[in-house]
Amino acid sequence: MSKTPDGLVSRGAYMRTEVNGQKYYGKHFMATAVACNENLLNLESVSRFVKEMVPAIDMVPYGDLVIARFGEGIEEGISAVQLIVTSAITIHTNDMYRDLYLDVFSCKWFDEAIIVKMIKEFFSPEEIKENVVLRR
Repeated sequence: MSKTPDGLVSRGAYMRTEVNGQKYYGKHFMATAVACNENLLNLESVSRFVKEMVPAIDMVPYGDLVIARFGEGIEEGISAVQLIVTSAITIHTNDMYRDLYLDVFSCKWFDEAIIVKMIKEFFSPEEIKENVVLRR
């Protein structure tokens, strides 16, 4: 670990992800799954999805999953947060349109293709839109 002249750990020392020679703090994967199946409406199914995804992408949960259904009308849906040792996973859904909004952020590298495959298997969306941001 590199240190500054005054003995402090240098600012980029915690950046353990490297892509094309550039160091990053972590990866932020965002997915929007449109027009999902009825599993999206079920607290147990969404809970199972998160609980199975954590080890599938080689993460370690920190505490219990927080999950609830709330909202009204066109804004009713499920929200879930699972802290992981290296950051967090969040989900928000929309019941009326059966849309899923998922964020996975971690300073430990993970394979987002695994997440996309799991979304397809659990929720059978008509479309998935993905975005990856490498955080510095």
